[in-house]
Amino acid sequence: MSDQGKPTKTISDFEARLAEADKKVASFEKDDRSLVFLARGFLRSYPTVIPALILVVSVLVFGIIAPRFLQPAALSTVLQQVTVTGFIAIAQTLIILTAGIDLSVGAILVICSLIMGNLAVFAGLPVGLAVLVGMFFGGIMGFINGFLVAVVKMPPFIVTLGTLSIFNALKLWYSQSESIRNLDIEQNAPALLWFGKGVMMWGTRITFGSMALLLLAAIVWYVLTQTAWGRHVHAIGDDPEAAMLSGIRIKRTLISVYVAAGVICGFAAWVAIGRVGTISPIAFDTINLGSITAVVIGGTSLFGGRGSIVGSVLGAIIVGVFNTGLSLARVDDYWQMFAAGCLVIVAVALDQWLRRASQ
Repeated sequence: MSDQGKPTKTISDFEARLAEADKKVASFEKDDRSLVFLARGFLRSYPTVIPALILVVSVLVFGIIAPRFLQPAALSTVLQQVTVTGFIAIAQTLIILTAGIDLSVGAILVICSLIMGNLAVFAGLPVGLAVLVGMFFGGIMGFINGFLVAVVKMPPFIVTLGTLSIFNALKLWYSQSESIRNLDIEQNAPALLWFGKGVMMWGTRITFGSMALLLLAAIVWYVLTQTAWGRHVHAIGDDPEAAMLSGIRIKRTLISVYVAAGVICGFAAWVAIGRVGTISPIAFDTINLGSITAVVIGGTSLFGGRGSIVGSVLGAIIVGVFNTGLSLARVDDYWQMFAAGCLVIVAVALDQWLRRASQ
């Protein structure tokens, strides 16, 4: 008995009450298993499905609207038009996967092509060595961007906006605003035009540049999906703080991403020389936006951590299909730009919708 005359509860009484308590465990699993929920989860896990479907549907639609579009010559034109953009889209994908962006890729491309042209055409250097020097300087320019982003902690948009102006000024200064003619290239360094050549396959002409694009896409895809470096790139874009706590060297990885992008732009410069046939300091002035458009349409998230190289290449092809298809349908150029803008807005809206799948 207690001091107040009330019976004292024993330990056995508490144990008896405890045995009668509810044994249910709190559950936080989502009950929503609707078709929309499952589709959103599937598309988030396989982001290349959407651009692949868009590509198939757009080819079929334009084949109906403009039957000439399905001819081998038109399809070959599409592949040739998107080759350089596809290379730059691969470089841009690496950076966007880390939640960054590079507005200077087009300027890096042009500077590298000018370096290759001047060394091979006018200085008499072997083409192979001139290409390596151009790619080296592409890596240097990528290193500058990466250092400012990773070490100085400046926003990627501001950094590359600034280096865009710097590199544009440098290319005009270096070239003295003069182009290198196709005749000079053919006489002194014809190997610079090699990627513009091709072979006939399935009734259409496939250039070596298009083949190189597919090969590079396969290599970068393997690196991103099957190596530790690729997993680190995705982890930094998804959650940089968690990546740092898990032991990933964020600064080193970020710098390596920008360097790799710069080297790819340097190689793309060689492909661009073969594609165009000349080297001009004012060429490819819209390829920055073109590469970002291809990456976004290809399913890579602008917020980082999710995307694929295959999707970016498909995105570049989709843009080429729309431009060529609308041209064959005799649609004015401004409606082509209108269609590209609509594709970007829809792609970003879809990315926002897919991001809510994990929330």
